[in-house]
Amino acid sequence: MQEREAKLAVPVGFELPELGGADDGFLAEPQAPKRMRTTYYDTPDLRLARWGASLRHRPGEGWTVKLPVGQEGALLVRGEHVFPGDGRKPPEEAVDLVRAFVRSGQLSPVVRMRTLRRPVELRDQAGAPLAELVDDEVQVLDGNRISSRFREIEVELAEGETADALERVLERVLERLRQAGAEAADPTPKYLRALAGRDGQLGPELAQPELDPHASVEALLRHDLAAGTMRLFRHEAAVRIGEDPEAVHQARVATRRLRSTLRTFRRLLEPEWTARLRDELKWLADLLGAVRDADVLLARFHGHLAALPEADAKAGQRLLKSLVERREADRGRLLGAMGEPRYTTLLDDLVAAAAAPALLPGADQPADEAMPPLVAKPWRQLRKTVRSAGPDPADEELHQIRIRAKRVRYAAEAVEPVIGKPAERFADAAADLQDVLGDQHDAVVGETWLREAARSARRDEALVAGLLVAAERASAAASRGAWRSVWQALDKKKLRAWF
Repeated sequence: MQEREAKLAVPVGFELPELGGADDGFLAEPQAPKRMRTTYYDTPDLRLARWGASLRHRPGEGWTVKLPVGQEGALLVRGEHVFPGDGRKPPEEAVDLVRAFVRSGQLSPVVRMRTLRRPVELRDQAGAPLAELVDDEVQVLDGNRISSRFREIEVELAEGETADALERVLERVLERLRQAGAEAADPTPKYLRALAGRDGQLGPELAQPELDPHASVEALLRHDLAAGTMRLFRHEAAVRIGEDPEAVHQARVATRRLRSTLRTFRRLLEPEWTARLRDELKWLADLLGAVRDADVLLARFHGHLAALPEADAKAGQRLLKSLVERREADRGRLLGAMGEPRYTTLLDDLVAAAAAPALLPGADQPADEAMPPLVAKPWRQLRKTVRSAGPDPADEELHQIRIRAKRVRYAAEAVEPVIGKPAERFADAAADLQDVLGDQHDAVVGETWLREAARSARRDEALVAGLLVAAERASAAASRGAWRSVWQALDKKKLRAWF
């Protein structure tokens, strides 16, 4: 589930106001107070805290993992996942969800707290849950001694309500609490508040350094490698959960982007270090790619089936059964690899690379001088490939143009912090070319899969395969007709103006 909550600070002596009156538009039902003991686990260097995640155990509740998502206005939004188990050892399924943050670190108890919770359930007039308000008095423990105390109010919204209904309830509740003396608070989770005395350890493990146009090569590389690594880490748990295909897509993009940066700037980097890291990223990218490629085909085919009569759509679903099974087998291989020491080592290596890329002696020059010529190389290769393809390129030639356009895009994005708007516009134009040729390639791959599947399909399934082939051909033709004008728009961006 996704936890969405607002937090408020309260002064000494604060009393919760009466809620649920006629003007409030909701009912308030106070519940029996609860006394809770909570133990938070983390690595000795507090990696979970530094990534905004947490792993806790409460007797009677089991284990809870909270993953960072972001903020929606006053709301702190986090993914929440609960696992059964006693407090002796975190279950592997819970640890897997924080593997990217923990990596080879060892988990152990770092914070213990006691909480007196006074909950109030907020419901609509029909009795459906809207939110839960909790008034928590927290004692942070150091052995048997209380090391600190704090009190906070949380309003956690229920799942499933419409955004408008929730916003009205939240605003009304917060207004009533503020009138009673509560104040808006920084949405800091309890675990981080309990670590307040260890502020020196709570800086982010990875950060993108602020860059100016005169940044060094090392600073720019750290910035770009950190961006790719953070992108991978933030989608890693969702890849494991498997509910959102976009997570696999984003993780795959992260690995490709990292490999592209290492490829583009390899002249400035230690060769053995670069080759090893690129090889390991390719291993992971190939595993992610197998799942992603199946997701892309399934999304395309389901879109086509939605336009067909019900009987044909049902036959089409049977036709796609083998693709669904292949996708699940590929996902199984991916998850198996993510449980290997090799994968954990790669994650550690990425953090180390983002902190200190292995530059060759003398390579740490001003980035605005050293980097643009390196971007020019993939650009020259792209232009040469386009010229060689002629006026009517074969499908494979268009695919190669797309691959080279992607390299140009990633290289331009990498130097954007020091080059500025020209690099941004150039990268956007390269992305447009990559997109139109990506659709053309997906259509060609889709037609190939459909033709192969039709060979062993039932008659009604084979007929549907023919309809889908026609749709993929039309899509491929449209992209083929559009790519040349998109290329010309990119070619006008004048990369040489950077120098």
